[in-house]
Amino acid sequence: MNATVEIRGVGKRYGKVEAVRDVSFDLPAGQSVALVGHNGAGKTTLLKLMLGLAHPTAGVIRVLGENPAAGEFAARLRLGYLPESVSFNPALTGREILSFYARLKREPVPKALALLDRVGLGEASKRRVGTYSKGMRQRLGLAQALIGEPLLLLLDEPTTGLDPALRIGFYEIVEELRDRGATVVLSSHALTEIEERTERVIIMNRGVKTADGSMDELRQIARLPTRIRLRFANGGMRLAQDWLGALAPWRAVDGRSVEIDALPEQKIALLRRAAAEGASVEDIDVVPPTLDQLYAHFLEGQAGAP
Repeated sequence: MNATVEIRGVGKRYGKVEAVRDVSFDLPAGQSVALVGHNGAGKTTLLKLMLGLAHPTAGVIRVLGENPAAGEFAARLRLGYLPESVSFNPALTGREILSFYARLKREPVPKALALLDRVGLGEASKRRVGTYSKGMRQRLGLAQALIGEPLLLLLDEPTTGLDPALRIGFYEIVEELRDRGATVVLSSHALTEIEERTERVIIMNRGVKTADGSMDELRQIARLPTRIRLRFANGGMRLAQDWLGALAPWRAVDGRSVEIDALPEQKIALLRRAAAEGASVEDIDVVPPTLDQLYAHFLEGQAGAP
């Protein structure tokens, strides 16, 4: 796959503050990527560098084959950006706002206005934005970001203020764009929400890239235990005490269930044993390490590094 974004040894200083330090990665076409980290980790700075709104003090960055720091950044017409805090002229209507941005991006206005229905603002499109709720302004910002079917979509806390149904609709739109070959970057604190909706996770901490990979790759690196819950048939707990004692550390949940924290090399053997004839196990629930747990693990590892 061709790289939509290429970042090599990029750094960004604001006076004495080093917001981003020696960051390198490629973002291929047709991939959705989660960019996660605490406030001040460097996420928003990276997005601004990709947009050309900030210029690197070190390293090289190319977006759609161009240098965003150049005076003429034509690739910006093929980008979509939703900032964390959207702000529009409250005196204008939703239709007027979207028409304005469509002209800026040299896109047909009717095609852009159709996005208002897509984000659930069709009936409110003729109302002044000053009457919109926070969630409605967020939806208008999303429609603005989608104008022109961008090849690179940069979304900073995109689901803030959206109800569950609208969040589902939002991720459906993201998946459609990705399937058409767009690169989608989601910067978010909602780790549980994005865990199953992105193919790759980049973890930032104090301006440094701490981890980068798919969920499976990060789990292999972190080697955190998988939580396995076994539910036994009536009376099965008494029969299972002998073989439970030989397994990884376990704890009783209730009179019929136990939880076991299994390391990667223990998991398959344990599941085979639990499913074997005579084990008296009637249900098995497997919960691999979550993105929240992986995030905490990699940040703790960086904090303990020399």
